[in-house]
This record gives sequence, C-alpha cells and structure tokens, in this order.
Amino acid sequence: MQTPLARFQRLLRIPTVSHADESLVARGAFDEFHAELARLYPRTHRALARETVAGHTVLYRWPGASAEGPLVLMAHQDVVPVVPEEWAHDPFGAEIVGTGADAAVHARGAIDDKGALVAIMEAVEGLVGEGFVPARDVYLAFGHDEETAGDGAAAVVELLRARGTRPGLVLDEGGAVVEGVLPGVDRRTAMIGVAERGHMTAWLVAHEAGGHASTPPALPATARLARALTRLQRRPFPRRISAPVRAMLATVAPHARQPLRTVFRNAALVGPVLSAVFARMGPETNALVRTTAVATELHGAPGENVLATTARAAVDIRLLTGDTVAGATERLRAVIADEGIRIEVRHAAEPSPVSPWHGEQWRRLAGAIATALDEDIIPTPYLQLGASDSRWFTAISDHVYRFTPFHLTRSERDALHAHDERIRVDVWLRGIDFYRELITRS
Repeated sequence: MQTPLARFQRLLRIPTVSHADESLVARGAFDEFHAELARLYPRTHRALARETVAGHTVLYRWPGASAEGPLVLMAHQDVVPVVPEEWAHDPFGAEIVGTGADAAVHARGAIDDKGALVAIMEAVEGLVGEGFVPARDVYLAFGHDEETAGDGAAAVVELLRARGTRPGLVLDEGGAVVEGVLPGVDRRTAMIGVAERGHMTAWLVAHEAGGHASTPPALPATARLARALTRLQRRPFPRRISAPVRAMLATVAPHARQPLRTVFRNAALVGPVLSAVFARMGPETNALVRTTAVATELHGAPGENVLATTARAAVDIRLLTGDTVAGATERLRAVIADEGIRIEVRHAAEPSPVSPWHGEQWRRLAGAIATALDEDIIPTPYLQLGASDSRWFTAISDHVYRFTPFHLTRSERDALHAHDERIRVDVWLRGIDFYRELITRS
C-alpha cells in the first residue's frame, strides 16, 4: 500500500509545466496528472463529483449536510519551467534528501503548489474513508494555468456564479508559517493573506531608424530605454503602511520586544518612519510597504552589429493595496519623462478587496492552525505579495484567504520559482493535518 509521501512523489514527477506560449505546454502531462489523481485517490473520486473546466482545471464537489456557504480549497497543478543544470537534484525526480527532521523532497512544485494540492487530497481521502460528511459542501478547485495568469480559475468562478454558489470561505496558497521575518518578533507567525497586491505588466518601447552599429546615433533606442529604466530604479513608488500591514503589526505587537512593541502598536502615527525601515530591511518587507516595479525582459537588436529599430523592456509592477493600474501608469509616464518611450500596459489587475481578519471564518482558520500545527503560532493578517488564482473568487466570496500550512525557512522560500525547490517531509505531513482540521470545523 502506498504511503502519502509516495503518492506525493509520484505526482511531483509529472512535469505539468505551464508556459505563457501555450503551444509549448505538454497537455499530455496534465492528462496524466488527472489520471493519477483518480488512481491514487479512489475514495475521493467515488464520493466527490469531478468536472474539468477550461481545458485542464479540475473542480470537485463534496456534498455536505448543507449547500450554503461552502468551503473552497484551492491549489494549482501547474509549475514554472526549470533549468535542470542549476539544480543539485533532478527537478522532477522528487528525491528525498537528508534524514530525520532534515529529510526533504526536492522537486519543482514541492511547495508551489503541488505540496498544498496533494495535502488537500490526502486529507479528503482520509476523511472520506472514515465516513465523514462535512457540515457544508466542500469544493476543491485545482487550476492548470495559475503560473501564467490564465483563465482556469476565472472559469470556475463563472461556473459557480451561474449556479448561485457563494462560498463562505475560500483558501488558496499564500503566506506560510515563518519566523524572523518581522523585527523584534521571535515567535513563529502564520501569515494569512487577507488581500493580494495587484499585478500589471508595462512594456516600455523605444524606436529608431536602425542601421549599422558602426555609426550609432547620439541616443540609440537601447540607450533611451536604459535611461528610462534607470529613472524608474532611482525613483521607486512611495512607501506607506496599508491597512492589512497595519493590522499585521497590531496583531504581533504584544509579542514584539520593546521598543518595537510600542512602534507596532502606533503604526498609524509612525507610519512614514516605519515604512522607511521596512523598505531597507530586505525585498520581502520592502514589498509590504510600496508598489514595486522591476524590469524582467529586455529585447533589442537581432544581431551584435545591428542597431535596434525597437528596444523593449517588460516591467513587472505589483500594486500595493490602495494603488491603481491607472495611477501606476501615470506615475511611470511622469518618472520616465520621455515622449520617445511608449508605454503599453498588459495583463492589468487591480489589488484585491481586503477580507476581514476577525469573525467566524477567521477564527476557523486560526483554530485549525492552533490545533493542527502549533497553538504557539500567531495567526496574523498579511498582504500577499504575489498574485494567485484566489483573486477571481473575491467576486463571489467576502472571505478569501491565502495561506499555505507549511513552516518554511528563508532559504526554502527563496527556492520558489528558482532552483532546488524543496519541502521538509515532516512539514508537509503536518499540512495534511491542517486541511483535515479545517474541513472538519463547521
């Protein structure tokens, strides 16, 4: 009989890689993944209705005693591409490296996001086998194109909306159990995303006549583009403490050392100073207090000795709660201050609404964390830094949260979307307990 860990390894070995260019996606890998889910979790597939949406997104429904205010557990099947040469172990080998508490599964998707997906399936399979019937319907929504901001989750939301389903609680990937992230706070914190930043891509485009590189103009398109990017780097978006971050600081304040305890409690009064400190502490805390913008793709001439007729740069922008796509676009124009740079906005999504960090659904999450993980962990509201499929569900639910029930170190978090992604075995197994506890709490 296979163990939960063996099933996890089997699913990690299926390369469900998504690409922005859909012609590069190996659809057969997703078909194989679906088939393996059915084979590995037979009780779940007998008890739950399953349907496929938008190609390869999967939606399960577990009938409960009531259809009102169902629980939606989300995860995504797809993973980002890999550069195998950068990995110490086969990225799709799902090898277990180390022993005891240090034993970890190394694989693309171990954390982002098959770790959560398989933990959810393990929890459901176990509960179904025990004859458990949830108090309310439970939906499992597993997207296939989250990494490319695709339409799988959006299609699920439209389907549920058409059926009149309004979830009482939605939980997707997000913040983890961490320590040492907030200054002066020694206890572990469960970072529960109550909102997520908006996301937009702005292409900066410069044109010129072109020609031979031996006779360049005074300001070629590449230099004009470089100047624009330098201006953006030198004048970042302004800092401020948003409502979710202020709530996070108020939550951890009683557990912080002085003088930070007093500072956190008075974040509204000392916001400018506090945001300046956060901006200097590192990338994660900087992203909590400002809209960020970074160039991610650069394109120029097709040859080494050819002038670029078009030079382009993609700028990835993550919008802080309260900022807007329109406002960010205007700021780009003002900071770049060059009519020779055209700004093309693509893939724009405003920051999500903010879910409450109090009330029945919040207590349900906090209770599951205390019971299944550790009662010493502090559940705190948090501003999700990256985008997730959960943003679509804010259209049909007021309680959308983003939390991954795994205790992750800084190096483990840094491996997301990079090489050597991994999760410790005992950490992953405790995640199963969390989902069981959340499901059984009505």
